[in-house]
Amino acid sequence: TGTGSVGELMTSVRDSAAIPALVDLALKSPAGFGYAIAFGELAVGIGTLLGLFGRLAALGGALISLSLWLTVSWQTSPYYYGNDLAYLMAWLPLVLAGTSLVSLDALLAARRRRSL
Repeated sequence: TGTGSVGELMTSVRDSAAIPALVDLALKSPAGFGYAIAFGELAVGIGTLLGLFGRLAALGGALISLSLWLTVSWQTSPYYYGNDLAYLMAWLPLVLAGTSLVSLDALLAARRRRSL
């Protein structure tokens, strides 16, 4: 609830968000929301770097970027100054194409093919 907290940020953007209901949901437990975002970002980052469940990790990153764009970055003018929209667009190719050949997903798929 203090200065610079997640709760204060969410309260300040509530009226200008595209979907205020998302902000209201976060305001029910700001500390829990902060931990959920932090854990989600770590999971997305580790999954993407290792290539483990790459499409799922990219989908998580896209959903985080989408939710931040529709809440925190929505009031940014002009819209392209808000970086969350650019991050959302950057996640989409990885969601569609999946991880590359140098990933744990590719290693596990090759191992499954050899065992069959």
